[in-house]
Amino acid sequence: MEKLSVYFRISKAAEYLGVSPNTLRNWVNAGKVDAIRHPVNGYRLFKREDLDALLKQVAAATKKKPNE
Repeated sequence: MEKLSVYFRISKAAEYLGVSPNTLRNWVNAGKVDAIRHPVNGYRLFKREDLDALLKQVAAATKKKPNE
């Protein structure tokens, strides 16, 4: 396992994405983004690479929609 310091906790990950922590929890439950659990306290942890991949998916989906 990598160092835990390379992971974001849910509040920082949500801030990075510009959403609420509850939205991020819903996305994890829906399988839109991966999270691991902290081995001691069970908190959700997120890799920056996974969050960046999610942002790229959103940007790509936004570009495909016709302008309204």
